Amino acid sequence: MNKTILHLDLDTFFVSVERLLNTELRNKPLLVGGITDRGVVAACSYETRGYGIHSGMPMKMAKELCPEAKVIKGNAGTYSKHSDVVTEIIKESVPVFEKSSIDEFYADLSGMDRFFGSYKYATELRQRIIRETGLPISFGLSVNKVVSKVATDEAKPNNQLKIDFGLEKPFLAPLSIKKIPMVGDKTYQTLRNLGIRKVRTIQEMPVDIMQRVLGANGTVIWRRANGMDSTPVVPFCDRKSISTERTFDRDTIDVLKLKGILMAMTENLAYQLRRGNKLTACITVKIRYSDFNTYSKQMRIPYTSADHILLPKILELFRTLYSKRMLVRLIGIRFSHLVSGNYQINLFEDTEEALNLYQAMDHVRDRFGDRCVFRASAMGAKTIGRMHNPFNGQPPIVLAHRKQ
Repeated sequence: MNKTILHLDLDTFFVSVERLLNTELRNKPLLVGGITDRGVVAACSYETRGYGIHSGMPMKMAKELCPEAKVIKGNAGTYSKHSDVVTEIIKESVPVFEKSSIDEFYADLSGMDRFFGSYKYATELRQRIIRETGLPISFGLSVNKVVSKVATDEAKPNNQLKIDFGLEKPFLAPLSIKKIPMVGDKTYQTLRNLGIRKVRTIQEMPVDIMQRVLGANGTVIWRRANGMDSTPVVPFCDRKSISTERTFDRDTIDVLKLKGILMAMTENLAYQLRRGNKLTACITVKIRYSDFNTYSKQMRIPYTSADHILLPKILELFRTLYSKRMLVRLIGIRFSHLVSGNYQINLFEDTEEALNLYQAMDHVRDRFGDRCVFRASAMGAKTIGRMHNPFNGQPPIVLAHRKQ
């Protein structure tokens, strides 16, 4: 039986939510992201696209290209709530779905043609989402995830497109190679240097040439260009790492400030681990200096989720990385090699009072929020917190870099 895969994508999601909350923003150029010059464009309205603006662009450059655009900082909690409403509608409407990002979904409708007609059913689902949420959404329907995603991009804005079985290659052939998922700027430039502009050229090439040029990725890109993909729709995503980082509005050399932020990050991530019944065995500290040179160092540790074990290790990594008299632009922490489990008590070092303190603090955080209880040394840190449980099976919310 041929697969029937539906890809749904909320159009300019952050922008659409802001316009839903404030109708005066409709049909006006709008940028959502970091509001300072060091911010990044998280989303931009279609009115700004003609100026060459795109998501991921530095906000300073975007404002220079389109000075009349209104800039909004954005709110992760607000976007998450609207995304959850859409998720619930999809969840109760399709047999299997995957939430690949805050505004993007896949659904496996295989076999539904016998009863409803997949395209008709997808159309009714899209219309229901628009009617109940007020948010524009597009979809693509085909035999696999890759072609469906490309079809959605071609259908935008606020439209739909079906690619019938057997027509995947003709559909992809005239498109730019940039339309293929996995072709980023560097890969695009490599292929352009070979004189490749359209997907049709890759379709006509032997796979071994692509493999020689791009290695294993070349084979994947060749398969995708030919409309071949066997990636399943995965209903749950079990995260293998958790991280946070902060970019400063002004580069800093204040060591106490840096240590305070690192401690706040560590506390929050450790709480998230305990909240999700997870343990980490590998910690990483990342520093980016004002010259944009970025360094990171990691350390393997016994499985833990305890603040008093993680904090000294994080500060130790920071001391080995930090170069005095150099301004710091960004710092970050990452916990990886995650497994399910609870913190094991150290019979010789841990006290009952310390363990009870963790439980009490976590209980208060569960009730009143991540940042209601923290160490005094971390009081100077701002915006270190999360709106949701990172281990709920949903993908992380990606906004512009938060500022400190």
